[in-house]
Amino acid sequence: MPLLPPGAAFPTLTVPKSGGGQINLPDDLAADYGIVLFYRGSWCPYCNAQLRAFERASQSLAEAGARVVALSVDDEATTAALVERHGLTMPIGYGADATSISAATGAFVDSEGGFLQSTGFLLDPSGKVVISVYSSGAIGRLVPEDVVGMLRYLREHPPTA
Repeated sequence: MPLLPPGAAFPTLTVPKSGGGQINLPDDLAADYGIVLFYRGSWCPYCNAQLRAFERASQSLAEAGARVVALSVDDEATTAALVERHGLTMPIGYGADATSISAATGAFVDSEGGFLQSTGFLLDPSGKVVISVYSSGAIGRLVPEDVVGMLRYLREHPPTA
């Protein structure tokens, strides 16, 4: 299972979206910077804290030209309850197939629970990976303050072709 290094094209992923429709990655984030978060499940306190932090930072992320999506293996009802409980406005995907997402992105899968471990990607507007953060457990994940700082840096120091 290869990890996605900086410069790699983010693979095409499609999952159902809480509230209806689908999340189509990386296409749904095209033309903006994108943050893709794989979270372990609604039962994980660290994941809940991360999702709430990205929700609180939504204005500063939007001002920096970034949009966020998150997904997990949770079912539709569990995901809808999570969205409601935390007032999440970002697209949240559910019912992700952990094995196929792991094969496409290198995300770690818990061998006992079958869920995706916390994984985060910052994508450039063309869908290429800028940063990938892989965790093999509950801790070690993207935080919005770091993402906003990185976006400011990229704006001040655009990559050369």
